Amino acid sequence: MKRRTKVFIAGLGVALAVTALSRASRTAERGTETVPYTVVETLGDVEIRRYPTTVTVETTAQNTGVAFRRLFEYISGANQSSEKVSMTAPVTTESVGESIPMTAPVATDETDHGVQMSFYLPASYEYDTAPRPTNPDLELVEHPARTLAVRQFSWYATNRRTRIQTESLLQTLDANDIAVVGDAFLMQYDPPSTLPFFRTNEVAVEIQRRERGRTST
Repeated sequence: MKRRTKVFIAGLGVALAVTALSRASRTAERGTETVPYTVVETLGDVEIRRYPTTVTVETTAQNTGVAFRRLFEYISGANQSSEKVSMTAPVTTESVGESIPMTAPVATDETDHGVQMSFYLPASYEYDTAPRPTNPDLELVEHPARTLAVRQFSWYATNRRTRIQTESLLQTLDANDIAVVGDAFLMQYDPPSTLPFFRTNEVAVEIQRRERGRTST
């Protein structure tokens, strides 16, 4: 057998092993709570989803690293209740005392003042029962039930790729005469170690609720 063929087979074996490990890891992470929603309509690659009332902890920082660290400290116990987080994704920590399981996705919104990042709290928490932040740069926000238009994509969510996906999302909405409410934002579901082709990213924007007319017979 030629050397080139042996190298190819060895490389293929490594790739298959890495893929299998990544899939196993993602399977284990499926226990992570995610924000529930109902798909009410599909427009090509865009889903129109109805989300319930949710509570997030949010911050605005000069970059994603600073924003994430603040939020991670909050769910690690830097709050008035000193409640710690037990989570499987995107970061694993050791739980002490009562735990708050972290939910996916993490929402990120680029602003003129830096990056605004949000962690969704589990559905078991309401605004009045959620642990209060001790860091003045963090705030709890209650989001009323809302309708989002969402476009999903894989690979790394670079600024360029996110911008292209957002433009496509907005073009679809414009073509269907759907009014947008506010700015689009990015949602990411996977830990940093996830292979790019297994990543799940979404761009989303709130839209006005609508109901199609029905023809009577």
